[in-house]
Amino acid sequence: MILMIVVTTENIPGKKVIEVKGQVFGLIVRSRGIGKDIMAGLRGLVGGEIMEYTEMIEDARRQAIERMVRNANLMGANAIVMMRFDSSSIMNNMSEIVAYGTAVVIED
Repeated sequence: MILMIVVTTENIPGKKVIEVKGQVFGLIVRSRGIGKDIMAGLRGLVGGEIMEYTEMIEDARRQAIERMVRNANLMGANAIVMMRFDSSSIMNNMSEIVAYGTAVVIED
């Protein structure tokens, strides 16, 4: 992964934004496999956390951030501010995860 400061805030303490490169995002669409659906269904009967889905979403968010950072790097940015996640379902077994923010150039 490319080293880049990524924050959910508008400013980065001790840094000054000298250029705004624009909107940047990373997108991933994941489908649940039948094996995970079966295991999740069984876990759902007894209650508690559905680890199969938790792991899938954590991995998808990580990949979305990596793609967002790669795109920001291509734009010439060295930081991303106001980073957010969004997610939605596509059909019955697919999830879309988007990481997005504003690509900027910062200096001390």
